[in-house]
Amino acid sequence: MKNKVAIVTGAGSGIGREVALAFAAKGANVVVSDVDDQGGNETVEMINKSGSKAIYVHCDVSKEEECKALADVTVEKFGRLDYACNNAGISGAQAPVAEYPTESWHQVINVNLNGVFYCMKHQIPHMLKNGNGAIVNIGSILSKVGFPTASAYVAAKHGVDGLTKNAAMEYGAQGIRVNNVGPAFIKTPLLNALDDDTLNYLETQHPIGRLGKPEEVATLVVWACSDEASFVTGAYLPVDGAYLAR
Repeated sequence: MKNKVAIVTGAGSGIGREVALAFAAKGANVVVSDVDDQGGNETVEMINKSGSKAIYVHCDVSKEEECKALADVTVEKFGRLDYACNNAGISGAQAPVAEYPTESWHQVINVNLNGVFYCMKHQIPHMLKNGNGAIVNIGSILSKVGFPTASAYVAAKHGVDGLTKNAAMEYGAQGIRVNNVGPAFIKTPLLNALDDDTLNYLETQHPIGRLGKPEEVATLVVWACSDEASFVTGAYLPVDGAYLAR
Protein backbone atom coordinates (compact mmCIF):
# COMPACT_ATOMS: atom_id res chain seq x y z
CA MET A 1 0.00 0.00 0.00
CA LYS A 2 3.01 2.31 -0.19
CA ASN A 3 2.10 5.74 -1.57
CA LYS A 4 -1.57 4.78 -1.76
CA VAL A 5 -4.14 7.01 -0.01
CA ALA A 6 -6.82 6.05 2.49
CA ILE A 7 -9.68 7.93 4.14
CA VAL A 8 -10.87 6.74 7.55
CA THR A 9 -13.93 8.35 9.12
CA GLY A 10 -14.47 8.30 12.86
CA ALA A 11 -10.71 7.87 13.28
CA GLY A 12 -10.34 9.91 16.44
CA SER A 13 -10.57 6.83 18.65
CA GLY A 14 -11.52 3.16 18.80
CA ILE A 15 -11.84 1.10 15.65
CA GLY A 16 -11.29 4.08 13.34
CA ARG A 17 -8.00 5.01 14.98
CA GLU A 18 -6.73 1.44 14.75
CA VAL A 19 -7.75 1.24 11.08
CA ALA A 20 -5.89 4.48 10.34
CA LEU A 21 -2.78 3.20 12.12
CA ALA A 22 -3.01 -0.12 10.27
CA PHE A 23 -3.19 1.59 6.87
CA ALA A 24 -0.20 3.72 7.83
CA ALA A 25 1.76 0.65 8.93
CA LYS A 26 1.31 -0.70 5.40
CA GLY A 27 2.76 2.50 3.94
CA ALA A 28 -0.43 4.33 2.97
CA ASN A 29 -0.98 8.04 3.42
CA VAL A 30 -4.02 8.51 5.64
CA VAL A 31 -6.68 11.19 5.84
CA VAL A 32 -8.10 11.02 9.35
CA SER A 33 -11.58 12.44 9.87
CA ASP A 34 -13.87 12.83 12.86
CA VAL A 35 -15.96 15.41 14.69
CA ASP A 36 -13.61 14.99 17.66
CA ASP A 37 -10.85 17.34 16.58
CA GLN A 38 -8.60 16.52 19.53
CA GLY A 39 -8.85 12.78 19.00
CA GLY A 40 -8.41 13.13 15.25
CA ASN A 41 -5.28 15.23 15.61
CA GLU A 42 -3.89 12.75 18.14
CA THR A 43 -4.31 9.98 15.58
CA VAL A 44 -2.51 12.09 12.97
CA GLU A 45 0.33 12.73 15.40
CA MET A 46 0.66 8.99 16.07
CA ILE A 47 0.86 8.26 12.34
CA ASN A 48 3.31 11.04 11.55
CA LYS A 49 5.59 9.89 14.38
CA SER A 50 5.62 6.42 12.81
CA GLY A 51 7.08 7.82 9.60
CA SER A 52 3.95 7.74 7.48
CA LYS A 53 1.97 10.78 6.37
CA ALA A 54 -1.44 11.83 7.67
CA ILE A 55 -3.66 14.88 7.80
CA TYR A 56 -6.81 15.62 9.77
CA VAL A 57 -10.06 16.83 8.21
CA HIS A 58 -13.05 17.65 10.39
CA CYS A 59 -16.10 15.88 8.96
CA ASP A 60 -19.62 15.39 10.27
CA VAL A 61 -20.71 12.53 8.02
CA SER A 62 -24.39 13.38 8.50
CA LYS A 63 -23.75 16.43 6.30
CA GLU A 64 -23.27 15.63 2.63
CA GLU A 65 -21.30 18.77 1.88
CA GLU A 66 -18.70 17.81 4.50
CA CYS A 67 -18.39 14.30 3.06
CA LYS A 68 -17.79 15.79 -0.38
CA ALA A 69 -15.21 18.18 1.01
CA LEU A 70 -13.44 15.30 2.75
CA ALA A 71 -13.03 13.38 -0.51
CA ASP A 72 -12.04 16.49 -2.46
CA VAL A 73 -9.45 17.64 0.09
CA THR A 74 -7.94 14.16 0.10
CA VAL A 75 -7.32 14.30 -3.64
CA GLU A 76 -6.12 17.90 -3.49
CA LYS A 77 -3.56 16.97 -0.83
CA PHE A 78 -2.40 13.55 -2.02
CA GLY A 79 -3.45 13.46 -5.67
CA ARG A 80 -5.57 10.32 -5.49
CA LEU A 81 -7.92 8.16 -3.38
CA ASP A 82 -7.41 4.40 -3.21
CA TYR A 83 -9.11 3.19 -0.04
CA ALA A 84 -11.88 4.31 2.26
CA CYS A 85 -13.11 2.96 5.57
CA ASN A 86 -16.49 4.47 6.40
CA ASN A 87 -16.47 3.85 10.12
CA ALA A 88 -18.03 6.88 11.81
CA GLY A 89 -21.02 5.89 13.90
CA ILE A 90 -23.04 6.52 17.05
CA SER A 91 -25.02 4.19 19.29
CA GLY A 92 -28.12 6.32 19.89
CA ALA A 93 -30.85 5.97 22.49
CA GLN A 94 -31.91 2.67 24.02
CA ALA A 95 -35.66 2.06 24.07
CA PRO A 96 -38.34 -0.22 22.59
CA VAL A 97 -39.70 0.84 19.21
CA ALA A 98 -42.90 2.42 20.54
CA GLU A 99 -40.89 4.47 23.02
CA TYR A 100 -37.90 5.25 20.85
CA PRO A 101 -37.19 9.02 20.68
CA THR A 102 -37.80 10.25 17.16
CA GLU A 103 -34.95 12.74 17.40
CA SER A 104 -32.48 9.97 18.25
CA TRP A 105 -33.86 7.83 15.40
CA HIS A 106 -33.10 10.54 12.86
CA GLN A 107 -29.68 11.21 14.36
CA VAL A 108 -28.62 7.55 14.22
CA ILE A 109 -29.91 7.07 10.67
CA ASN A 110 -28.25 10.30 9.55
CA VAL A 111 -24.83 9.32 10.89
CA ASN A 112 -24.79 5.54 10.56
CA LEU A 113 -26.59 5.09 7.22
CA ASN A 114 -26.88 8.41 5.40
CA GLY A 115 -23.26 9.15 6.31
CA VAL A 116 -22.05 5.97 4.63
CA PHE A 117 -24.07 6.82 1.52
CA TYR A 118 -22.77 10.41 1.38
CA CYS A 119 -19.18 9.25 1.80
CA MET A 120 -19.40 6.58 -0.90
CA LYS A 121 -21.22 8.94 -3.26
CA HIS A 122 -18.23 11.29 -3.20
CA GLN A 123 -15.43 8.74 -2.79
CA ILE A 124 -16.36 6.56 -5.76
CA PRO A 125 -15.92 9.22 -8.51
CA HIS A 126 -12.31 9.79 -7.40
CA MET A 127 -11.64 6.04 -7.39
CA LEU A 128 -13.12 5.71 -10.87
CA LYS A 129 -10.44 8.10 -12.10
CA ASN A 130 -7.81 5.63 -10.85
CA GLY A 131 -9.58 2.68 -12.43
CA ASN A 132 -9.67 0.88 -9.09
CA GLY A 133 -10.32 1.29 -5.40
CA ALA A 134 -11.57 -0.48 -2.30
CA ILE A 135 -14.16 0.62 0.25
CA VAL A 136 -14.94 -0.99 3.58
CA ASN A 137 -18.08 0.09 5.37
CA ILE A 138 -18.17 -0.69 9.06
CA GLY A 139 -21.42 -2.46 9.75
CA SER A 140 -22.03 -4.63 12.78
CA ILE A 141 -23.29 -8.01 13.89
CA LEU A 142 -26.50 -5.98 14.00
CA SER A 143 -26.33 -5.79 10.21
CA LYS A 144 -27.66 -9.35 10.42
CA VAL A 145 -29.66 -9.75 13.64
CA GLY A 146 -31.79 -7.66 15.95
CA PHE A 147 -30.99 -6.33 19.40
CA PRO A 148 -33.82 -5.20 21.70
CA THR A 149 -33.93 -1.43 22.44
CA ALA A 150 -31.54 -0.60 19.55
CA SER A 151 -33.98 -0.29 16.64
CA ALA A 152 -32.36 2.72 14.98
CA TYR A 153 -28.88 1.24 15.16
CA VAL A 154 -30.10 -2.13 13.88
CA ALA A 155 -32.03 -0.52 11.03
CA ALA A 156 -29.04 1.62 10.02
CA LYS A 157 -26.58 -1.26 10.09
CA HIS A 158 -28.93 -3.50 8.09
CA GLY A 159 -29.12 -0.62 5.60
CA VAL A 160 -25.33 -0.44 5.39
CA ASP A 161 -25.26 -4.11 4.41
CA GLY A 162 -27.72 -3.56 1.56
CA LEU A 163 -26.00 -0.41 0.41
CA THR A 164 -22.67 -2.23 0.35
CA LYS A 165 -24.08 -5.02 -1.83
CA ASN A 166 -25.56 -2.55 -4.30
CA ALA A 167 -22.38 -0.52 -4.66
CA ALA A 168 -20.34 -3.68 -5.15
CA MET A 169 -22.63 -4.80 -7.96
CA GLU A 170 -22.71 -1.40 -9.63
CA TYR A 171 -18.96 -0.68 -9.63
CA GLY A 172 -17.25 -4.08 -9.57
CA ALA A 173 -16.67 -4.13 -13.32
CA GLN A 174 -15.02 -0.72 -13.02
CA GLY A 175 -12.45 -1.96 -10.53
CA ILE A 176 -13.99 -0.85 -7.25
CA ARG A 177 -14.60 -3.36 -4.48
CA VAL A 178 -16.97 -2.65 -1.60
CA ASN A 179 -17.32 -4.80 1.51
CA ASN A 180 -19.06 -4.62 4.87
CA VAL A 181 -17.04 -5.55 7.95
CA GLY A 182 -19.31 -6.49 10.84
CA PRO A 183 -17.78 -6.27 14.32
CA ALA A 184 -19.41 -7.71 17.40
CA PHE A 185 -19.00 -5.82 20.66
CA ILE A 186 -15.54 -4.26 20.65
CA LYS A 187 -13.73 -2.53 23.51
CA THR A 188 -14.09 1.07 22.33
CA PRO A 189 -15.31 4.37 23.84
CA LEU A 190 -18.83 3.48 22.58
CA LEU A 191 -19.02 0.96 25.43
CA ASN A 192 -17.81 3.32 28.14
CA ALA A 193 -21.36 4.17 29.22
CA LEU A 194 -22.14 0.52 30.06
CA ASP A 195 -21.89 -0.79 33.62
CA ASP A 196 -19.84 -3.83 34.60
CA ASP A 197 -22.84 -6.16 34.75
CA THR A 198 -23.82 -5.27 31.19
CA LEU A 199 -20.27 -5.68 29.92
CA ASN A 200 -19.99 -9.06 31.64
CA TYR A 201 -23.26 -10.13 30.04
CA LEU A 202 -22.06 -9.05 26.62
CA GLU A 203 -18.89 -11.09 27.05
CA THR A 204 -21.01 -14.19 27.64
CA GLN A 205 -22.79 -13.64 24.31
CA HIS A 206 -19.54 -14.21 22.42
CA PRO A 207 -18.61 -17.90 22.37
CA ILE A 208 -14.95 -16.94 22.28
CA GLY A 209 -15.48 -15.65 25.84
CA ARG A 210 -14.47 -12.00 25.52
CA LEU A 211 -15.10 -8.74 23.71
CA GLY A 212 -13.16 -7.88 20.59
CA LYS A 213 -10.21 -5.53 20.25
CA PRO A 214 -10.15 -2.60 17.79
CA GLU A 215 -6.95 -3.85 16.19
CA GLU A 216 -8.65 -7.17 15.36
CA VAL A 217 -11.19 -5.26 13.30
CA ALA A 218 -8.50 -3.10 11.72
CA THR A 219 -6.57 -6.13 10.49
CA LEU A 220 -9.63 -7.38 8.60
CA VAL A 221 -10.40 -3.94 7.15
CA VAL A 222 -6.91 -3.48 5.74
CA TRP A 223 -6.87 -7.03 4.35
CA ALA A 224 -10.22 -6.42 2.63
CA CYS A 225 -8.72 -3.36 0.93
CA SER A 226 -5.53 -5.14 -0.09
CA ASP A 227 -4.76 -6.97 -3.33
CA GLU A 228 -4.93 -10.22 -1.34
CA ALA A 229 -8.71 -9.71 -1.30
CA SER A 230 -8.96 -8.96 -5.02
CA PHE A 231 -11.95 -11.30 -5.58
CA VAL A 232 -13.76 -10.33 -2.37
CA THR A 233 -16.51 -7.79 -2.92
CA GLY A 234 -20.13 -7.36 -1.92
CA ALA A 235 -19.37 -9.46 1.14
CA TYR A 236 -20.35 -9.27 4.77
CA LEU A 237 -17.19 -10.08 6.74
CA PRO A 238 -17.91 -10.67 10.43
CA VAL A 239 -15.30 -10.25 13.14
CA ASP A 240 -17.46 -11.37 16.00
CA GLY A 241 -16.00 -14.12 18.21
CA ALA A 242 -18.72 -16.49 16.86
CA TYR A 243 -21.56 -14.23 18.07
CA LEU A 244 -23.59 -14.96 14.95
CA ALA A 245 -22.84 -18.69 15.09
CA ARG A 246 -25.04 -19.18 18.15
